Amino acid sequence: MKLFDVPGRTILPRMVSHSELRKLFCSADAVCFDVDSTVIREEGIDELAKFCGVEDAVSEMTRRAMGGAVPFKAALTERLALIQPSREQVQRLIAEHPPHLTPGIRELVSHLQERNVQVFLISGGFRSIVEHVASKLNIPSTNVFANRLKFYFNGEYAGFDEMQPTAESGGKGKVIKLLKEKFHFKKIIMIGDGATDMEACPPAVGCFHWIWRKCDQTTSKRQR
Repeated sequence: MKLFDVPGRTILPRMVSHSELRKLFCSADAVCFDVDSTVIREEGIDELAKFCGVEDAVSEMTRRAMGGAVPFKAALTERLALIQPSREQVQRLIAEHPPHLTPGIRELVSHLQERNVQVFLISGGFRSIVEHVASKLNIPSTNVFANRLKFYFNGEYAGFDEMQPTAESGGKGKVIKLLKEKFHFKKIIMIGDGATDMEACPPAVGCFHWIWRKCDQTTSKRQR
């Protein structure tokens, strides 16, 4: 059985039935989702790199960043320095190649919302793309936490907001801690597929990996 290495801990995956998963979700005050390769099929930064013609180099950087081999902020800085996306390119990417929701995610989010469970999107991706995804799931922009790209007055790339918690390793855990303090949530669940998602547990009470396939989907629970 494969082990997942996270600094200071070892995480073991365990399959969870849909009934058990439904019970866990509906007992939560809030559920937080990663976005890239979880809520959507794509890795947003890789799609932006492809659109800007530097796909191969950036994809390898993304793989290393997701595995925790490189500090997240350093990897993000390096990738964006290579891509140099303009405001127009980001807007065209969303308009011409909108992200695709993963199978079952719309129904899951809708079910949670019907049960008055708060749903948040916490992503190391870009807010402009994540807000587009949120609008497809009826998630308010106030429930979106993601990185902000910065542009000069002429639309050229000017960097990213390094003060956002999602811009660094451990940032998703900081966001969840802030949510617990602000809304007095007792039980928050995190769903994602990378090292930065596993870092969020704790303060999240559980971290799940949403696995999607073309014909079906399943979910595995990563336990400490």
